[in-house]
Amino acid sequence: MKNTGLANRLFDISNFTVLMLLSLSIVLPFVYMLSISLSNPVQVGLYQVGLIPRGFNWKSYETVFQDNQILLSYWNSVRYTMLGTVLVLLIGCLTAYPLSVNRFKARRPLSILFTFTMFFSGGLIPSFMLLKNLSLLDTIWAITLPAAFSFWNIVILRTNFQAMPQELYESAFIDGANDWQILFRIVLPLSKAILATIALFASVGLWNAYFGPLMYLTSPEMQPLTIILRRILLANEVLSQGALDQANSMEIDPVASAGRMMSIRMATIFVTIGPIVLIYPFVQKYFVQGVLVGSVKG
Repeated sequence: MKNTGLANRLFDISNFTVLMLLSLSIVLPFVYMLSISLSNPVQVGLYQVGLIPRGFNWKSYETVFQDNQILLSYWNSVRYTMLGTVLVLLIGCLTAYPLSVNRFKARRPLSILFTFTMFFSGGLIPSFMLLKNLSLLDTIWAITLPAAFSFWNIVILRTNFQAMPQELYESAFIDGANDWQILFRIVLPLSKAILATIALFASVGLWNAYFGPLMYLTSPEMQPLTIILRRILLANEVLSQGALDQANSMEIDPVASAGRMMSIRMATIFVTIGPIVLIYPFVQKYFVQGVLVGSVKG
């Protein structure tokens, strides 16, 4: 018994150690970015900044939020995420409910047809031509509509709906309720955890969407924050030329100017990932509960 207890304790210690190291490897880069974005440009340019800011100042964030391009792309990401999440939940619930009802005779062939789309797609060129023929290119619908028709979300919702006691449906029908009333007054109120999970999946995916906006959006005023991040990391661009001139005019020293550019880059990246990082802790409990409730039964 003593050997078993010691082995369990050693196993727990090793697990905690590995998880702690993994957590540090994830958190430390964010701390370093935040430190650079809040440090003095001279010390940033001289690579003297570590995990603690040196020469604390907010000028990089002021420059970011004063730039119209950043603000516009921020608003684009917000509206794409909000509308896309609503469409995912709306279309998912309206599709999953009839597929979960036994009296719907066509639910099996429709499920097979929808499942086929999870493994085989038309490809990039047909998708682009479809959106072009529908006049959806360079519109908000080019980003939100394709994300709303993911059958994976519908499978999770359908499984959750099927797990509910059939007596609820039968008693509701006896009382004279129709399918719309059952869905919105019984099924959805009992599915808050799985709805929160699907909403979290959808919002994170839409906020971080990169390939879709890159392919389907051409106007600068329609581009989200992910495209701005691409310019930061690949094209060596940060803000509009006017904002860059304003930032560079603050610093005459080349070292300070280079440090200012680095601080602005880090501030832009941190502002981009900020909303998801701040929102996730508040919905984490629904996320864990929803995954357990909506898991596929064997």
